[in-house]
Amino acid sequence: MSVKRTSYALVSLLGLSALLSSPLHAAEADSASSSPHTFTANIGVVSNYIFRGLTQTWNKPALQAGADYSHADGWYAGVWGSSITDKQYGDGWVELDLYGGYNGKFNDDWSWTVGLLGVYYPGAEYPGTSQSYDNVEVNAGIGYKWITAKLSVAVTDYFGANKDSGYKGGSSGTTYWDLTANIPLPEETFSKDVTLPVHVGRTNYTSDTAAGVDPSYTDYKVGINKTFDGGWNVGVAYTYASNGALYDNTASLKNANDKIDLGGSNVVLNLTKTF
Repeated sequence: MSVKRTSYALVSLLGLSALLSSPLHAAEADSASSSPHTFTANIGVVSNYIFRGLTQTWNKPALQAGADYSHADGWYAGVWGSSITDKQYGDGWVELDLYGGYNGKFNDDWSWTVGLLGVYYPGAEYPGTSQSYDNVEVNAGIGYKWITAKLSVAVTDYFGANKDSGYKGGSSGTTYWDLTANIPLPEETFSKDVTLPVHVGRTNYTSDTAAGVDPSYTDYKVGINKTFDGGWNVGVAYTYASNGALYDNTASLKNANDKIDLGGSNVVLNLTKTF
């Protein structure tokens, strides 16, 4: 059943990008080049799907795809999906993100953003419960050139963390602090369109686990990305998440003897095509 669901997820993600990148869509985009509306699609593969420092695929590759809309006035919306593993998400096979908001500018250097993000796991539940992993957040951020600072606040229990799923209480109000810089590297040394992404994030839970352990942690990332003509992007990154006392030796939901460190140190490769 898991294989069937995973196959359906991959076909759905591929179909989304194929539809939006079809010749008809490209022709429509060309004919409306002066329109305030912009539509893009993307598809990619990563050697390990890392979200906020923690693997979502048991350190295995993932297929990902998405579609985005933006308006010249600053409004934006999008959908994005990735394959995941039922070793971490009971009966889980795909993550679907729905998001939208507004991007504004103070001037050519300073910018700001507000938005809403919903993360959904169709059919997935904490084992032995009816509690889903779904999560909804509001966010706000400010940017200076290629540096951004952003705060996200959960308005639901954070990815389903509550008494039913092994925590002391509800986790609404959990925050994620994100500081990211995409440093452009000099063309004369590194060629055109090469950037150095550097990131640090902090997840602060509002509830401990039922065993009294604080699940809060800090995650880090540094890498290098290269964009090519035609919308291709390749990159490699090193990621790390703290709080190994909790996340190290995490057991699979399918086999208690199958254990990994959900955070720790990882090297991740990515290849993405944007249409």
